[in-house]
Amino acid sequence: MQRLDKYLSEAGAASRRELKDLLRAGAVTVNGAVVRDGAVKIDETADRVCLHGQTVEGLRRVVLLLYKPAGFVTSTDDPRDRTVMDLLPERWRKQRVAPVGRLDKATEGLLLLTNDGVLAHRLISPKYRIEKDYYAEHEGEAGQEDTEAFRAGLTLGDGTVCLPAELEPLGPGKSRVRVVEGKYHQVRRMLASRGMAVTYLRRDREGGLTLDGLASGEVRELTAAEVAALDRETGMQTAGE
Repeated sequence: MQRLDKYLSEAGAASRRELKDLLRAGAVTVNGAVVRDGAVKIDETADRVCLHGQTVEGLRRVVLLLYKPAGFVTSTDDPRDRTVMDLLPERWRKQRVAPVGRLDKATEGLLLLTNDGVLAHRLISPKYRIEKDYYAEHEGEAGQEDTEAFRAGLTLGDGTVCLPAELEPLGPGKSRVRVVEGKYHQVRRMLASRGMAVTYLRRDREGGLTLDGLASGEVRELTAAEVAALDRETGMQTAGE
C-alpha cells in the first residue's frame, strides 16, 4: 500500500505542489471514483489510478545490466559527454534508473542500473562485500610481491587505504583484479601504485552476474530470479523468503 500523492509523484505525473491543486480540482480518480485526499492509501498493484482520465503507471522496480562501452561517462546527465543513459531505450529511462557506482569513461564492462536506491547502496557498500572482477591490460608484469601487496591491502600515494583485494597475474601485461569496494579509479590506481599503468580495463563480474555474451553497448533487464539472488547477496532477502 502507498499514499496516493507519493504514487503520483514517483510516477512523474506532476510535482507535489501541482498534485495538491489537481486533487482539489477532482482531476484524480481511483477505480473510477474522484479522490481529493493525497493521503489516501492505494494498492499500486491492483488499483487503477487516472489523471484527467488517463491511466497513471507507477514506477516498478527495475534492475538493468549494461555492457558499458568506452567513451561513455557513468552519469545520468553530462553537459559535454555521452552518458550511459544514452544507451538505454526510452521505456527504461522513464523508470528513473540510475547507475550503480561508476566505471570511468575509458573503462568497459558490466554496469548495473536500478531505480531501487536501497539495493544500489548495498551493492556499492563494502559492508556487503559484493565482489567485482576486472580484467586489466597494463605495463609490466605482476609478480608474487604484487599479489601479496594486494592481499594485504594497499595504501595509495595520496593516503587512500584500500581493503584487501585479489590480484591474479595472467602473464606479461595482463591481470585479473577482484575488489569489494569502488573508490575513485581504484583498480587503475592500485595497479599503477605497483608500477603497472593500465592501458585497458573491463569489469567482467559483479556479485553473481557476468556479461554472459552481452555485446558492447547492449543492455538487458535482469530476470526475477537474478534480482532475487541480488537481494540475497545484499541481505535484502534471506534465502528462505
